[in-house]
Amino acid sequence: MNFIIITLVIAFLCNLFGLIYTYLVLYTDFFSKVKIQKRKLQPELFFQRLPLIAFNVFLLFTLSAAGLYLLKDFFILNTVPSVGVFFIQLIAILLIDDLYFYCFHRSLHQNKYLLKKIHSIHHRAATPFPLEYIYVHPLEWIGGAIGSFLAVIILQEVNIYAFWAYVMFRNLHEIDIHSGVRSTISQYIPLLGTTEHHDLHHSKINGNFASTFNIWDKIFGTKIK
Repeated sequence: MNFIIITLVIAFLCNLFGLIYTYLVLYTDFFSKVKIQKRKLQPELFFQRLPLIAFNVFLLFTLSAAGLYLLKDFFILNTVPSVGVFFIQLIAILLIDDLYFYCFHRSLHQNKYLLKKIHSIHHRAATPFPLEYIYVHPLEWIGGAIGSFLAVIILQEVNIYAFWAYVMFRNLHEIDIHSGVRSTISQYIPLLGTTEHHDLHHSKINGNFASTFNIWDKIFGTKIK
């Protein structure tokens, strides 16, 4: 189906951008003056971690295609939404997905078994680079992907244009907050998770569990001070 192909193309282009961004962060001095942490990055880690990153990209495409096919009846495919409907649905998907992710992510930290056996892989990246957003245990990647499909089921009807915007925003935002580069635009958008917010999570790991929005850490008292 064409809408599935377009969705996968959007995800592919976002991750291609992530690959280019990773190269610039690791192998050039282009962002050296705006890096958050003073720890020196180790470029050789990229090739050590590339097999798992590549496998998770494969999972991303496979699970996305399967999920979209199974939920195809929930999507409005042939209608361009009004601006109001577009933004309401986009924000609703982001909020539902992010609340799910917050709870899932927090559980990975508070359950010692899950932290040791699964989530600790992602936290090998104390000083993350962009594509390390997808350097995770495959089970964590599968579990984390449930939120977007859960949002579609809860909303019942989702315009495909709003979902495409969600896919692009979610992927690019994850790449951004794992870049280790100081925030620019995101710091001026209320409640939006910044690179600084998530980078602090990687360096201290005892809070800042939210991703897209930082509101959940404020509500549930897990914001690192």
